Amino acid sequence: MSIETSIAALVEDQTGQPYPYQRVELVEPDWTRFPGWRDVTADEWASVQWQRSHCVKNVKQLRELLGDLVDDRFYADLERDQSERATMSMLVPPQMMNTMVPHETPAGPGSLTEAFYADPVRHYMIPVFSDRRTDWPSHPHATRDSLHEHDMWVAEGLTHRYPTKVLAELLPTCPQYCGHCTRMDLVGNSTPTVDKLKFVGKPVDRLGSMMDYLRRTPQVRDVVVSGGDVANMPWPRLEDFLTQLLEIENIRDIRLATKALIGLPQHWLQDDVRAGVERVATLARSRGVSLAIHTHANHANSITPLVAQASRAMLDAGVRDVRNQGVLLNGVNADPHALLDLCFRLLDGAQIMPYYFYMCDLIPYSEHWRVSVADAQRLQHHIMGYLPGFATPRIVCDVPFVGKRWVHQLADYDAERGISYWTKNYRTSIEATASDALTKTYEYYDPIHTLPAEGQQWWAEHGDLDESSLRAAEMAEASRRTAALQAW
Repeated sequence: MSIETSIAALVEDQTGQPYPYQRVELVEPDWTRFPGWRDVTADEWASVQWQRSHCVKNVKQLRELLGDLVDDRFYADLERDQSERATMSMLVPPQMMNTMVPHETPAGPGSLTEAFYADPVRHYMIPVFSDRRTDWPSHPHATRDSLHEHDMWVAEGLTHRYPTKVLAELLPTCPQYCGHCTRMDLVGNSTPTVDKLKFVGKPVDRLGSMMDYLRRTPQVRDVVVSGGDVANMPWPRLEDFLTQLLEIENIRDIRLATKALIGLPQHWLQDDVRAGVERVATLARSRGVSLAIHTHANHANSITPLVAQASRAMLDAGVRDVRNQGVLLNGVNADPHALLDLCFRLLDGAQIMPYYFYMCDLIPYSEHWRVSVADAQRLQHHIMGYLPGFATPRIVCDVPFVGKRWVHQLADYDAERGISYWTKNYRTSIEATASDALTKTYEYYDPIHTLPAEGQQWWAEHGDLDESSLRAAEMAEASRRTAALQAW
């Protein structure tokens, strides 16, 4: 699962192919293997209410679930991370928790410790301090809003970056909090290291402002409805928003973004949600609008029969497509076999289309997850040719002020210093009068620990931002954004 060893370790099997394809039957791991769920019934597990009320939100609850199967040193490691490094608070639904160490059989005190440390899903859902790098825990150019989405808000929560597409952040919560969340400055509860921003306007006013902008901006045809996660919005409110969107003639594509299809599939299997999706999908079809669901799975172990049921339910309800947008994460899936295993598990088992793998964004304390552009290019090479062309995901770099770019689209690359240069062919909403927007180059930065010695030395001399300076810069940025929001 580690980029340092995975590509070099490719071994051909008896077929002579570097990757041995084999269809795998999906299995729901036995949740009763964990002491805290020993008496949980299948009906309880299938209940979205039970799932939501039994999320793991802190170290105490994790101890109650796992008992002494994991050593105290792991809990201490987690507590330190929560107090010193975590940009997201803990929130892990039972469904997601159950996909950690799925093949291990508990065998007494401490028996799951090493497997839990090594588990790929744990690695990004419950990060611990020892996971993080100590040489460069944050890149000098890391920022809370690394993609500058808030700078491109045309209404509170509505980001207009691309010419024909917008991102609508309806709410700031999710049913699960991933440690690498790119919207860590807004989504979820504050942590000791991050004082989260808050929406200023009332929900009805914010959503109304979004609609007003879309009605008067006919060049927008595509709306990604996100947050947070749309699964956390009461269905009647979400359906009302979608129905209003469908009344706008220029809107041709609507994409619902939800991690819950993977981490809380029980939500999408509720009768009222399925019926509501069918009403919206029927209306969309009648108006020639494509309605799709975009979800977020990073490892094959997360794809279980319940996920497949939820995906099938959405397709049966009339959703045109269910697609996956994963994140390329060292220690999780930065490995050709792991990526292909996930893609085939999605495609064969759950009828979910592999779509993108994003490089992990330049947020604070994420260097242990990030990989270089060069490694991302090699990974793209190694996954080509196995999947159908239409289901072969692109690995993309979301370049600040530019947007998604396939990793082979860079304009130039200083591999020694780990600086890639990118161009674009459109203006964002904050560059309407910028004469150089289409001619300048924009920079993206590799993790410093992946660079040759000369490059690491250069950053040691030129990129040293001490933690107090970084914290002050973040506070200033947060204050500026809060002031801008209050001016609306």
